[in-house]
Amino acid sequence: MSGKPYARPSRRSVLRGAATVMGATALGLDGDLVRAETYPSRTVRIIVPFAPAGPTDAMARIVSAHLGETLGVSFLVENKAGAGGNIGIGEVARAAPDGYTLLITSSAFVVNPVLYAQASYEPFKDFEPVCELATSSNVILVRPELGINSVAELLARAKAERDGLNYASAGVGTTPHLAAELLKITAGIQMTHVPYSGGGPAIQAILGGMVPVAFTALPPAHPHIKQGTVKALALTGTSRWFDLPDVPTMIELGFKDFISDTFQGFLAPARTPAAIIELLSTKAIAVLKTPKVAEQLRNSGSEVIASGPDGMRRRIADEVPKWREVIAKAGIKPI
Repeated sequence: MSGKPYARPSRRSVLRGAATVMGATALGLDGDLVRAETYPSRTVRIIVPFAPAGPTDAMARIVSAHLGETLGVSFLVENKAGAGGNIGIGEVARAAPDGYTLLITSSAFVVNPVLYAQASYEPFKDFEPVCELATSSNVILVRPELGINSVAELLARAKAERDGLNYASAGVGTTPHLAAELLKITAGIQMTHVPYSGGGPAIQAILGGMVPVAFTALPPAHPHIKQGTVKALALTGTSRWFDLPDVPTMIELGFKDFISDTFQGFLAPARTPAAIIELLSTKAIAVLKTPKVAEQLRNSGSEVIASGPDGMRRRIADEVPKWREVIAKAGIKPI
């Protein structure tokens, strides 16, 4: 102990200190610090704005299980499907920014604000990016019995048909649908869109002979391509897929900048404390980079990205104007 006696603080200094704390709390600073230091202390909801069993749902369940294990509370996935994802996304946009209601979504997040006349959210203002999780190329499929073996042959057949060819997609405004519209614009062909309620039903439509062509994300198509029940003409990503070495990209075929992929992203309501965002991002990236999870996703047709908030923010900034232009050129009317 020092030789100096304990100096009891004066009443004035105590009041001054209390006023400082109260002022910080009034500004929201102290509250944010407390929330970040104690987070999470109860169950966290992760909203998926689509039906169960799709690739976004599967991704959410991988991430939620890991977050629950490492952070010691339950992270529950809730499927809030409807209106192309607008219902679930809008619910998170309006949630309290405390880290207890989160969103894992797909590329619908960057398309819906353009596609819907009254979208339920504003992508640049209503959300704080956590991280970009993974992405998958879209793929152009044909029925093997058509005898079409290349994109050039597909374009020739479409031009020869008076009304073009029918093609299936996972629904209006999905990136596979927009990839088809981009091809129509670029190649000057006609094709008739037959929208389905998801990638699985679109695959079943081409397998059942209801349509000759389909544009889908790679994950639901992958096993059928490997089995030979559908033929993949081209991928719309940046590179060939590791176990489909004979399927070229559209860029390789001479279609400059023809990139259309489907991503999964992790977001929180705007104004969520930065410390919570950093914690969630770090933990989500850690699970995606484990060899087991990365291999699981790759074998199903998804490539791990695992970039932090800045990567997700760039993705949003790049894709909203990109798809706005395609939708306008294709003459797709707002829903």
